[in-house]
Amino acid sequence: MFERNRVDNMAQAQQVGVPAEVSLDDGTVLKGRFLVSASRPVYEVLNGPAPFLEFQEYGGEASLIAKTTIRAIKLVNAPNAQQLRAGTRGEAFDPHQILGVTADATEDEVRKAYHELAKVYHPDRYATAILPAEVRDYLAVTVRRINLAFQALNRARIDTSQRPAARSAAVYTSPATRARA
Repeated sequence: MFERNRVDNMAQAQQVGVPAEVSLDDGTVLKGRFLVSASRPVYEVLNGPAPFLEFQEYGGEASLIAKTTIRAIKLVNAPNAQQLRAGTRGEAFDPHQILGVTADATEDEVRKAYHELAKVYHPDRYATAILPAEVRDYLAVTVRRINLAFQALNRARIDTSQRPAARSAAVYTSPATRARA
């Protein structure tokens, strides 16, 4: 008797993308993701008997790469939402790095970088998209980190601009000084 369920399940096997950088024999570096079955580990697919690997460059179409042309593969691990949350409280939280500006960036450069990142990661852009829970968590935490980084840099700018004014004002004046003024 036929195992119809098995055939149907194989045809509908869910594929996942594994982010990677692939160096080929000719020196080119491809950045994208391997498309592998969700039920198999990526190392099993890479070391398996198939002579070709399905690879999709970012912004491009999926293609097959011959294993014999691959010199090196670097799997890229994006941080998950929990790792991002941990980074907002510890030493790893660098607002300049998050916004992609230098430490001596002007107020306009910081504001411009913030607005560009806010447009890319804003939750309304992905409200109608069907995304896995991990991706939604990642986007939500990234938006929070961008907002926190901008607030931290903005607060530091406000604090430094108000400090000299507070120091130059007199703390106490005598009645004779007030009478002359």
